[in-house]
Amino acid sequence: MTDQNLEKVKLLAPDLRNGKEYPRSPRTTLGGYVLAARAVDKCRAVLAGSQGEYHSNCPLDQRWLKFAEIDYDAFKAVVATGALDDEIADWIGKHAKKRPRTEVIGWNNKERDLRLSDLPAELQEYMEDYIQQVIPRNRVVYHWYDVYDIEEERL
Repeated sequence: MTDQNLEKVKLLAPDLRNGKEYPRSPRTTLGGYVLAARAVDKCRAVLAGSQGEYHSNCPLDQRWLKFAEIDYDAFKAVVATGALDDEIADWIGKHAKKRPRTEVIGWNNKERDLRLSDLPAELQEYMEDYIQQVIPRNRVVYHWYDVYDIEEERL
């Protein structure tokens, strides 16, 4: 990554350290996909060194990358150019597996509706401990994305 591109990325990257900012909700779409905008935010933050405890290419990001059949290294490379959201959305449109719009919408809705009990066993185990650490005791969580939206003060 060139110094010029790094400066562009730093201007776009959220500061995810110490709860100053948060990546976008997993529900927010980019290029027509849920999870994509959040993946961009985390990738930018990693490239800029402002990721805090967040990770790029984590299991959440991988769900979108696998469905769209996008290679993470190629995705990271386009983010590293300092591309704006519209440019990344265009890139996603060109590089994601071609699917009928209804299939993508169906996948998005299924992802939005995923309950904790729908997750793989190892992820359920991880989330069991994670929820106890980050969610207030009086909040009940049923849907996976709610964990992030409650923790990051959107719900």
